[in-house]
Amino acid sequence: MRLGAAVTTRVGGLVGALLATAAVGGCSRVRPDPVTEQGDRFASLWPLFVSLGVAVVALIWALTIWSVVRYRRRSDAVPGQRQENRRLEVLYTVVPVLTVALLFGLSVSAEEEITAVSSDPDVRVEVIGFQWQWQFRYPDEDIVVSGTPDQAATLVLPVGRTAQLRLVSEDVNHSFWVPRFLSKRDLIPGVRNEIDVTPTETGTWAGRCAEYCGLDHWRMYFEVQVVDPEEYDRWVQAAAGADSTDVPLPGEESGS
Repeated sequence: MRLGAAVTTRVGGLVGALLATAAVGGCSRVRPDPVTEQGDRFASLWPLFVSLGVAVVALIWALTIWSVVRYRRRSDAVPGQRQENRRLEVLYTVVPVLTVALLFGLSVSAEEEITAVSSDPDVRVEVIGFQWQWQFRYPDEDIVVSGTPDQAATLVLPVGRTAQLRLVSEDVNHSFWVPRFLSKRDLIPGVRNEIDVTPTETGTWAGRCAEYCGLDHWRMYFEVQVVDPEEYDRWVQAAAGADSTDVPLPGEESGS
């Protein structure tokens, strides 16, 4: 009995330490680092989901090790038989159902916030995907930014303002994906698709088409440049009416 208890304690402690190390390392290295309000809402679920996942794995390991050690074979005698334990059965049925219901409710609430679109956004942009590049049209500002096989298009957005992106495909299915936005949405011919994006940091972020769309799918990359509202307003004045393949980037207005 003492040997069994000692083994259980040591193995349980080792498993617990390994799980804690994995959880801490995983959260610090893999946790999303979004740069939009919508991405922040998604990332807010991360600690809870990871913690519950680690807790479930730890419980399973603990019960497994305890059962192996506690009920290991000691003799040829037939162990005691018990057909049911209703309290335990109710417990391990109700707890998972309540846990799944909680996670489902939180996910639905977050999804509604993330996918909601404003009736009066600060910026409107038509994001057009075609084989094999991107075009960004600002209908209210008379700006069109077109990518070419040799030059990727740049989507310019102001920080702290809500930009509504209308996603349009001119040929086949594409997918608008900016990893740091924690947002990916398909462009499907004939289907109206819109998302709101509210950047929280300035910087330049990589974007890709995440839907295989043909031989040169790899060429469908673009950039998102998020700037201060004042710099964005200056860029709008300089870029309005410019040639779609020669629109100056923010900071280049004086030389345009």
